[in-house]
Amino acid sequence: MTAVDPRVTRREVPGDGVRLSVVHYESDGPDLVILGGITSTATALDFIAHELSDRYNVVVPDLRGRGRSDRSGPGRYTLDDYRGDLDAVIAAFSLRDPVLVGHSLGARIAGRWAADHHLHGPLLLVDPPMSSKRRPYPTSWETFSTQLEQAHAGATADTIRRWFPDWPERELGIRAQELPTCDEIAVRETHEGFETDEFENDWIRLTPPVTLLYGADSRMVTADDARLLTEMAPLAQVIAVPDAGHMVPWDNLPGFLAAVDAALMTTSRPGGNDD
Repeated sequence: MTAVDPRVTRREVPGDGVRLSVVHYESDGPDLVILGGITSTATALDFIAHELSDRYNVVVPDLRGRGRSDRSGPGRYTLDDYRGDLDAVIAAFSLRDPVLVGHSLGARIAGRWAADHHLHGPLLLVDPPMSSKRRPYPTSWETFSTQLEQAHAGATADTIRRWFPDWPERELGIRAQELPTCDEIAVRETHEGFETDEFENDWIRLTPPVTLLYGADSRMVTADDARLLTEMAPLAQVIAVPDAGHMVPWDNLPGFLAAVDAALMTTSRPGGNDD
């Protein structure tokens, strides 16, 4: 993490029954929150936050059960639990209509939060898991369990490379460092939620501006899924990022950033609300 940058600080805030650790890349730009996936911590998302922090005031929480945030008890890793934590982060940092950028699990959290709150800033959902009614979640629990076991046994960048052969060396090392902080119960219950929560039910409730970014080679959101989502929400933007699978910014960071810029340049903020 770019700890030498004086703009970058870490702060603890009370979440929905847990203490959340949040990294803040302070600037005078518009507010932007980045929400990671099932095993992504704020530190693992630093390379994205750093790129966006030159023009946004960026806030990146460790989700409950990951990084430096508290672990929760069994049964407290639901989508609504994560949504409540996002409420707490937005309130703690006094963010107003923040841009929300969520990847995978983070996209589902951001989608649920935005759908429930109706008014929000631009929303960017990056390769969210689709409803299990269409097909099972592509990555099995056994795969996650094996990765967690390897991490706790002392995984290195070389170990991680077996799973993500095209990742940059720095990000491989960070994942090896951060994966042991992910609570097995948190990952397992979240994985189970991918099989029961239906993303499409939140998708159709969203108020523009909304953009869905997906990896052109992703098994999570396919081209057929993208067409379906466009039919369900014609006012939403749907953008394919080339040369990327599910881990879009890790697979193709320049392509991801170009898609983010394109999305944000063509979306406008909704009107303010003083209520």
